[in-house]
Amino acid sequence: MDISIANITRTCAEKEIYESLLPLDHHHIVELGCGRAEITRAIATSGTQRKISALEVDSIQHHYHLSLNDLPNVTFIQAGAESIPLNDASADVVMMFKSLHHVPLGLMKTAMQEIQRVLKNGGYLYISEPIFAGDFNEILQLFHNEKQVREAAFHAIVDAIDCGLFQMQEQIFFNTPMHFDHFTDFEQKVLKATHTEHQLSEQLYHTVQEAFAKHTSPTGANFNMPIRVDLLRKA
Repeated sequence: MDISIANITRTCAEKEIYESLLPLDHHHIVELGCGRAEITRAIATSGTQRKISALEVDSIQHHYHLSLNDLPNVTFIQAGAESIPLNDASADVVMMFKSLHHVPLGLMKTAMQEIQRVLKNGGYLYISEPIFAGDFNEILQLFHNEKQVREAAFHAIVDAIDCGLFQMQEQIFFNTPMHFDHFTDFEQKVLKATHTEHQLSEQLYHTVQEAFAKHTSPTGANFNMPIRVDLLRKA
């Protein structure tokens, strides 16, 4: 397994990746760390007869999820990956989109054990994690350096394979486009994200603002975030 590779050439929306890799129709899908539920919605409103259990530990986001009334095939649950309130062998697919590195370091091993528990035999675990590289990461690490937790997430996956919880199926590396209309948009989505409390001094705030401005144009700011997908399967 590789934590990263040089010269990633493929650029696409992540939907193109997971829809091509996974059997989602007529299956029970568990999404861990569903955030603003944007990907949840994309999965739920595509395909046929997809049942989704979407978990989020952030109480602010979960409160928002409960106000959604147009996703009848989605059940929103406030819980973390380290304690999944679902029955053994009840899920066909478990998905984590840039969320494993948000699991507390001491609980990543437990989270992988929980995922293995709720997956059916032969079920798939799809994990996408941001690679510690790229223009967007250069801005992010000015106030929130995720190098340690991203490396820990990678090693948690390796350890879960080494101890027999999962079998590695495939690794895919690609760039996914990111767009912000303006710095205020970036501030709302990143600096004020409810899952992490960012406290920037006035000086650091202006440093981040200046770094972001280097990537802006009349149509906003565009980035390509390098992503690694690890596709695993329960034996």
